[in-house]
Amino acid sequence: MRLVGKTAVITGAASGIGRAIALLYASQGAQVVIADVRSDPREGGKTTEQTIRDAGYEVLSVNCDVSQWNDVQLLVDTAVEKFGRLDIMVNNAAVSPDGNLVETTDDMWDMVMGINLKGVFYCCKKAVMQMLLQAPVNEVRGRIVNISSQHGMISAPGSFAYGVSKSGVVYMTRQIASDYAQHQIICNAVAPGKIITGKSGSAVSPEMIEYSRQRTPMTRLGRPEDVAKAALFLGSDEASYITGVNLLVDGGWMAS
Repeated sequence: MRLVGKTAVITGAASGIGRAIALLYASQGAQVVIADVRSDPREGGKTTEQTIRDAGYEVLSVNCDVSQWNDVQLLVDTAVEKFGRLDIMVNNAAVSPDGNLVETTDDMWDMVMGINLKGVFYCCKKAVMQMLLQAPVNEVRGRIVNISSQHGMISAPGSFAYGVSKSGVVYMTRQIASDYAQHQIICNAVAPGKIITGKSGSAVSPEMIEYSRQRTPMTRLGRPEDVAKAALFLGSDEASYITGVNLLVDGGWMAS
């Protein structure tokens, strides 16, 4: 129960990695606020909210488009009104449409940057604004955990805008960590490698899955729970002197 008494907001929590983080955080004692523009998980089955409630944990669901400042303000304000403070902000919401440089349209670029980059900017900004108002607990006012990607450091074949947006998240994480460490606010990121979720598209084509299997030193590809466990560590008091880190969860891909 590493998050007992802590309030955590998780964006993009309806499916995949965000869902796994929300379920794990709830099981570890956090008061979870799940945010998404949808409720039905891509994997099928019960919603994240219902799954958490059925397990006997406390949860609040807020419809939120992270690319809209008013939505983000309402999200954090609602969490604080309900639970008293914001201890952990997990920025997971993202989209990854196919398209190389030439194929990327203005609309596609604006959508990806609006959600993947501006959305993280908005959520980090609002989280820090709230955390600055809070008294420290165990020498920390609050923690931010951004979900970046290995493609923030290497190319994202066939997904130009996505890779650019994730590289921005990696930089943003370091800048926030540097600027706000003196204010006892911690900011880190988790960079997943090939994680099998309910997403569709060329990234999960048989050819790409086989390429990823050959490219990954470990004997399996990643699961959402692998990323969730890293996000749990960075959101817990155990990560008390770690900030500005982009933690790879990639089965050794980037090491080989």
